[in-house]
Amino acid sequence: MTLLDIKELTKNFGGLTAVSDVTMHLNDNELVALIGPNGAGKTTLFNLLTGVIVPSEGTISMQTDNGLQVLNKMKPYKVAQTGLARTFQNIRLFKDLSVLDNVLIAMTANNKEGFFESIFRLPSFYHKEAALRKEAVDLLKIFDMQDQVDNLAKNLPYGAQRRLEIVRALATKPRILFLDEPAAGMNPEETADLTRLIRQIQKEFRITVLLIEHDMSLVMNLAQRIYVLEYGQLIAEGTPAEIQKDEKVIKAYLGGES
Repeated sequence: MTLLDIKELTKNFGGLTAVSDVTMHLNDNELVALIGPNGAGKTTLFNLLTGVIVPSEGTISMQTDNGLQVLNKMKPYKVAQTGLARTFQNIRLFKDLSVLDNVLIAMTANNKEGFFESIFRLPSFYHKEAALRKEAVDLLKIFDMQDQVDNLAKNLPYGAQRRLEIVRALATKPRILFLDEPAAGMNPEETADLTRLIRQIQKEFRITVLLIEHDMSLVMNLAQRIYVLEYGQLIAEGTPAEIQKDEKVIKAYLGGES
């Protein structure tokens, strides 16, 4: 089933076209990679899909429990409520808050407290808070972070900060998870751990993942389908085996034929 449908998506910044006429789709419970040289427009495309910036042309449609919804002009928090979550190329944690609080904040998107419950601190308020805390700790356990719940996010090692950002995104209970260069800055051991983590996410949560990544070994090991972007335009789409042999892709990365 097609979960996200993107048709003729374009973004102009003045005289510059950063994304041009992009048409693609994401199916339920699949892992797709978006690759391309630096400056190809990959992060701009992520920003369009998650409501950070508004498209100049084209449509973004999401299949939700309430039917097909067009996301083009939705605010990012509204896009998140439809079931899209993301991480960022540069880590954006609440660095002066604890690991647990970072996850709890994300959970508020789907767990609203009543006005009177919050003001008068009714028993139901404390029951909900306790349930949320347990849910957050259980989520952290899946990623072996239960012993770090009270640590400040800024004090975590780099790889653990990356993991926490993914956990925080998952706390919103998404149907699609966008990962923007999650292996950036990681050493080989951390990258291997990340590969296992992404596989684990697919197994545990059965969600669709769209991954931007420059580490080709990670992409080829994980992706079921790959889209290739160059100068804001899609130049190829296919399986890892097909992409590795595509002449346009080879030229985009190497500047000539193999």
